[in-house]
Amino acid sequence: MNVPVLACTPAWAPADLRAAVRIVATGGVVVLPTDTVYGIGARADDPAAVAAVLRAKGRGRQMPPPVLVADPDSIDRLAVDAPAAARRLAAAHWPGGLTLILPARPGLGWDLGDTGGTVALRMPDCRQALDLLAATGPMAVTSANLTGRPPATSIDEAIAAFGETVDAYIDAGPTASSTPSTIIDVAHGAPRAIRLGALSLDELSASAGEAIAPAPQTPGADAG
Repeated sequence: MNVPVLACTPAWAPADLRAAVRIVATGGVVVLPTDTVYGIGARADDPAAVAAVLRAKGRGRQMPPPVLVADPDSIDRLAVDAPAAARRLAAAHWPGGLTLILPARPGLGWDLGDTGGTVALRMPDCRQALDLLAATGPMAVTSANLTGRPPATSIDEAIAAFGETVDAYIDAGPTASSTPSTIIDVAHGAPRAIRLGALSLDELSASAGEAIAPAPQTPGADAG
């Protein structure tokens, strides 16, 4: 295989981090570790790179990827009208396994797919991912698997899924979990779960200070 595998265990080697940043900055698609499962992603502000992520995963614009961010202040940079419940949830569970769907800031200019004017944000509890995000800026990242298959929890599983369709693999060893993030929609009125994952509805409702409606029976959006 001609695709580079960059190791970042137990931490980044400076040269490997520079290589990963360069690949992402120039529109490349990478597989990267998170605190839940491995993700596949690219610069969120590069429409061609985001389209390449969706193409590699085998899905269309109707299921736009979430965006991983390096800090909680990204809520105010990328979204507007974040309700108090969203801020309480982020304060309690970021970094961690929580994705928040928020109204996107007007004029953001990103093309993540058919988002309906929203953006799904998550700050992962993974030092290597946060180091990368601090250098690259927000990345559109979805779980590293072909659509309909289980998400990768090791770099070998990701390589088996994507082969040479990505530009680099970032190996931090096996993930601590095989459960993706919980997705909560706070963009359309009262908070409601889109998908249950790493965090339970009870603990999120307690953190939000209000009841969160349960997830629908149909599958929700895909996120790492």
